[in-house]
Amino acid sequence: MSEKIQKVLANAGLGSRRQIEDWIREGRIAVNGAVAQLGDRMTHDDTVRVDGREIHLVKSSAQKLRVILYHKPEGEICSRSDPEGRATVFDHLPMLRNGRWISVGRLDYNTSGVLLLTNNGELANRLMHPSSDIEREYAVRVKGQVTDEMLNKLKKGVRLEDGPASFDDIADGGGEGSNHWYHVLVREGRNRMVRRLWESQGVEVSRLIRVRFGDISLPRMLRRGKWTELTFDEISKLPGASHLIEQEEIRPVRKSEQRRPFKKK
Repeated sequence: MSEKIQKVLANAGLGSRRQIEDWIREGRIAVNGAVAQLGDRMTHDDTVRVDGREIHLVKSSAQKLRVILYHKPEGEICSRSDPEGRATVFDHLPMLRNGRWISVGRLDYNTSGVLLLTNNGELANRLMHPSSDIEREYAVRVKGQVTDEMLNKLKKGVRLEDGPASFDDIADGGGEGSNHWYHVLVREGRNRMVRRLWESQGVEVSRLIRVRFGDISLPRMLRRGKWTELTFDEISKLPGASHLIEQEEIRPVRKSEQRRPFKKK
């Protein structure tokens, strides 16, 4: 059964549907020797090349959905390469035989914590789409005097350069002076939004850690720069994952099939 090219390649982990649609517009994809056009369809038996390189596809029904949680440290970027030669999160991930890892959103260079990655572009799209309304929790170390008035403003909403923004909730995490922590909840993935919200009140964020993405929390024993694979049950609870599983487009990797994040000593 044929499907749109962007859907087949996204499900194979080549990128998001939007990215692949851009590649088609740019003439970077060929199917059976012909340059692809938007709206073209293909099957897993067709020969497809991206930038001249042949892509070997796993049939959709046999593809094993993988989702990993990476404990991103500060000092790594979420892009695949960097002109400045900085380390990327992709330097430390397990190899995939088919497709590639797609990050679910990004964390900036100086932010650490939970970063989810998957080999399924359709799932990545669903998790990143604003309609998913996924709650994100951050632990924030704030440098500067924080007042009740400031906290009320941050919960009611302030206007940033790209529109109004607010925290859904703020909880005092303890500490004194320049080592005072707060936990904040947001449902948007706008660039540097947590930092910009605090900075709008004249205080500085000295540490920022994403400790939870939806129902997935940062494991206490998972060291920075290490990854762990989500279980079948954890994947099933991700928004949009259950729909894909019910359609039998993918089969999550079960616990017995998972790779260990590192060897036991």
